[in-house]
Amino acid sequence: MAAAERGGVLWRRAAGWWRAARAAGPAPPGARAASGLSKDQLPGPYPRTAEERAAAAKKYNMRVEDYQPYPDDGFGYGDYPMLPNKSAHERDPWYQWDQPDLRRNWGEPMHWDFDMYIRNRVDTSPTPVPWHTMRNHFLIFLGTMLVMFTLGEIYPSYRPVVSDALV
Repeated sequence: MAAAERGGVLWRRAAGWWRAARAAGPAPPGARAASGLSKDQLPGPYPRTAEERAAAAKKYNMRVEDYQPYPDDGFGYGDYPMLPNKSAHERDPWYQWDQPDLRRNWGEPMHWDFDMYIRNRVDTSPTPVPWHTMRNHFLIFLGTMLVMFTLGEIYPSYRPVVSDALV
């Protein structure tokens, strides 16, 4: 009972702190979230001239030959580089990455959909076995299991048990 009362008091105290923090108002001007991008990392306008393309390539630490922005189709990509759709699985696991869990280095541009290509999501690496072979093996396994379950239903097998009447 005392623990429940203590928990209720702590909960009310935490709620009071939360109300006081909310009443204090928004963050001070100039403060930003630690996870947000700075203004120089945000996409700028779509590059129209060769000089703008060179400046955008330099901004994203890329060579001008390798820099290719997303098409200006109204989705708001701006000058962000179009990177290949490759997952982190395809990157060298033995390389000394600055961020080993994401397999990326500091200052390296991230894919626009980077959260889709991390190691516990989509794997775009080539498969060692062709898809039709994997499909055939799965169908053979599934067919065999269905036949075995059907035979088990037709011819049930029970463990031998001694009856109470015989004991």
